[in-house]
Amino acid sequence: MRRRPFAAVLLALTVLTGCATGPSLEHRGDITAPPGNSRELTVGSAGFTESDLLARMYALLLRHAGYHVTILSVTNRELYEPALESGRIDVVPEYAATFADWLNAKTNGPDAPAVGSPDLTKTMTALRRLAGPRGLTVLDPGRAVDQNAFAVTRAYAAEHRLKTLSDLGRSGLPVRLAAGDECVRRPYCEPGLRKTYGIDIVAVDPKGVGTTQAKQAVQSGSDQMVLTTTTDATLDQFGLVLLADDRHLQNADYIVPVVNRARAGGPGVGRALSALNTVLTTADLASLNQQVDSWRRLPDSVARAYLESKGLL
Repeated sequence: MRRRPFAAVLLALTVLTGCATGPSLEHRGDITAPPGNSRELTVGSAGFTESDLLARMYALLLRHAGYHVTILSVTNRELYEPALESGRIDVVPEYAATFADWLNAKTNGPDAPAVGSPDLTKTMTALRRLAGPRGLTVLDPGRAVDQNAFAVTRAYAAEHRLKTLSDLGRSGLPVRLAAGDECVRRPYCEPGLRKTYGIDIVAVDPKGVGTTQAKQAVQSGSDQMVLTTTTDATLDQFGLVLLADDRHLQNADYIVPVVNRARAGGPGVGRALSALNTVLTTADLASLNQQVDSWRRLPDSVARAYLESKGLL
């Protein structure tokens, strides 16, 4: 992926930091102003491949609908979310459960109980409840979801007849898990695999989430399973396959557009972006990531080609 020049990134961060304060949440109360429909919009990207692709698809769809759009890449949610509240960024692709928990911690403190869950309806209800007082509107989620996921080698799955995490639990096989070091305490990782699926995790090998090193460890047989994501575009390269999360351990991290209500909360933006909801799947998103990360295609070209192939441009 091409990088923005350092000076441009530094300037963007400086501008966002300076403008992110805005009115305090305590004085906002319920949002009663009518939703806005500015024709000049800024779409934010979190700087990694998937977010960049989604931001570019949003921008292309909005331009097609008659908006003038720029894209701003900001890699830190602590910066881009306040900029979204203040209207310096108007639209951002987000992940429902992750963003709900992030806003909940920001609103109620870092020790507040999580509100994201495997239930999409409950997650969206919590997310919208937290976003509304901040002047944010959460549009409808689509079909694509980027969740934590667990993969084994294709040969290992075939040998032990594994298709789901429940299959692995029933097998009683000892499993070394390649993951981040936080896996030993995160409920979706080692504790959840033990409690929900009865998987015998004998060790967590701290090689990171979906890293090349972690996948190589599973490919070589030194580990049996790797923590990655549902849109990982490189599994085939390592001979890996995902085991289905059939008991729904992972949270509902569906892709959702989040907009600044005062500037982009009108029906025009919603109509333009909802076109993506009916076509973009998790498998599509993994394929798009692969084209950028593995085939070294430019994100804008990949985004445009996909939308054209679906008749959206």
